[in-house]
Order: sequence, then C-alpha cells, then structure tokens
Amino acid sequence: MKILRNYFLREFIGPLFLALCVLTFIMILGNMVRIANLVINKGVDIFSVGKLFMFMLPALLTYTIPIAALAAVLLSLGRLSSDNEIVAIKASGINLFTLILPLLIVGLILSLVLVIFNDAVVPYAHFAMRKTLVEVGIKNPTAYLEPGIFIDSFEKYIIFIYRIEDNKLYNVRIYEPQGEGKPTRTIVAKRGEFISIPEKNMVKFKLIDGTSDEPDPENPINFFKLNFKTYFMNLNVTKAQNKDDVGKKAKDMTIAELKQEITKLKEDNIDPAPLITEIHTKLAIAFSALIFILISIPLAIITRRREKSINLGIAILIVGLYYLLLIGAQGLSLHGTINPSIAMWLPNIIFAILGAFLTYRLCAY
Repeated sequence: MKILRNYFLREFIGPLFLALCVLTFIMILGNMVRIANLVINKGVDIFSVGKLFMFMLPALLTYTIPIAALAAVLLSLGRLSSDNEIVAIKASGINLFTLILPLLIVGLILSLVLVIFNDAVVPYAHFAMRKTLVEVGIKNPTAYLEPGIFIDSFEKYIIFIYRIEDNKLYNVRIYEPQGEGKPTRTIVAKRGEFISIPEKNMVKFKLIDGTSDEPDPENPINFFKLNFKTYFMNLNVTKAQNKDDVGKKAKDMTIAELKQEITKLKEDNIDPAPLITEIHTKLAIAFSALIFILISIPLAIITRRREKSINLGIAILIVGLYYLLLIGAQGLSLHGTINPSIAMWLPNIIFAILGAFLTYRLCAY
C-alpha cells in the first residue's frame, strides 16, 4: 500500500512543478511587453524594472499554484487511468480513496501555505510595487503616463496627452480647476518635455508653442489668453509627493490590518463590505488549491484521457467556471446582495460538493 501511495505522489509531483513553471512563465510572458516597453521606449533603468518584476511574481503565484495542482492531477491520474492501472488497483480490492488521500493532503498543505502567502507576502509585494511605480514616476515621469487618457496624478492639474514618443509629448492639454463657480484654467501646447528633479519629488514641465488662459488679477473669473513659445511649470509627481507616504489600499493590507480598518469603519457607521470581501477573497483563493485537486481527481479517472490537449481543455473549463463564479460572488458581495463571508466561499462550496460527490461515487463502486 505504501509503495502505491508513493507511486501516486511521484506521478503527481513531477507534473506539478512542470505545470507551475510553465504557467508562471506564460503569465510572466504576458507582462513582458509592458516591462520591455518601460526599458526600451520609456527609458526606465534596469534596476527599477527588476524590482517591479520581482514584486509582480507573488501575485502571479497566488493563481498559478492552484491551477498547476489542477493540471498535475489531470495529467498524472489521466495517464494512470488510460493505462488501466486504476482499474487494476480497484480489481485487486484496494480502496482507491487510501491512494488519493495523500494528494488531498498535499492540496491542504498547499492551501495552508497559500493562506500565509496571500496574507503576508502578496500584500507586501503589491504595496512595494506601487511605491516602486511612484519612484519610477519621480525619476522618469513619462513612464508613469499613458497617451489618450486623462491623468490626475499631478497635484492641482489634470493632463491629457495625445502622443508620447520617448520623453517627447505631443498635443498636450493641461487643466487646472479653480474651484466651484470659477472657470477652469487651460493650457494647450503643441509639444512638451519633462525635466525630472528627483531630489525635490518634482518635475519641471517644459511646454513649447501653445496658449494659456491666465486669470485677470482684478477679476479672477475672467481670463486672458496668452500665446507662448516656451512655458515652464513645476509639478508634483504624485498627490502623495513621496513614495514613503503612499497610502495602503485593500490589496496592500494583511488580514490583521484589514480587520483594524473594518473596526474603524464600523465605528464611523461606514459599510466595510469591500474590506470583508477582500479578506475572504484571499482565503477562498488560497483554498482553491485543495478544491481543484478534489474535483480533478474523479474527473481525471472518469475521463481516462492521457492526451495533454484534452486534459488542458478540462483544466481551462474548470478554472474558467471557478473564476467566473468568483467574480460573480464578488459582485454580489460588494453590492450587499449576499453577506461577504458567505458569498466569497460559494465557488469553493459548489466545487467541493461536486468533487466530494464524484469522489465518493468513484471510490464506492
């Protein structure tokens, strides 16, 4: 019996690490275009890009570890089933559950590790990545900007840029709201360029060939239109002004920090549903590793497929359904339709019941 259990584990561990490496590489590859763009087109230094890359990995592993466990079960048990080894084991009178129990224990261990990982490592990495992005924005503001969208990261100003090439900006619009009842000050320029001043957390904005609506000193409601060849503005890089003062979002907090924020919100009679949802999302995704293994064991044996393409299709179907349910549950939770502590566990509960039923039927007959 011990030999068979070890055999099952060996067949599972190899595909687990292979699937983890492949899935993580694929997800990293999806972000490589953005990373390459920062280096090649935005001029961001390799050290800053390397930090962003490292801080990105923990969030990817949160998803790739459970999916890798699912794929590993489908590949390993699918091969054993297609070679009739499962049939031979059952025919010899061995209870199949005693052989798949170690896989469930591995799933439980992975889930418990992910609980700690999602609570401590992922929030730290996510917060550190946001701080690094602010630091990058201070050193190289164009790396922080995207053309074709309104940018409100600069204090007092809203900026719209039609085109960005290297450090050159084209067709720039700058809006400075003056307050309620007053017209917005507007600056329009054909070209622009940032001159970074990192030691002051500021950048000098050089505008070329444009016009500016300047307020009348005697009547601030009225504006004069001024033409300029060159115009300089001092801008704070972000509203935070300092990467050490960047405030934490829900994804940047540990469960303990989220609970503290929930207590504060309740004291102020504010609905803390988004924060409660975040806590249970962290935990539910962690236990998806166990859930995926539980439901993939009977599916791998019942389908009796050793073809990797078939197993890959089953894995995509399971993962797709799970995360669709998770997104739906998140929406219901945030809108207050269902209690967050129940809503975020619904996908796990549904898949666990289905997996337990299929496993029972498989082991009972």
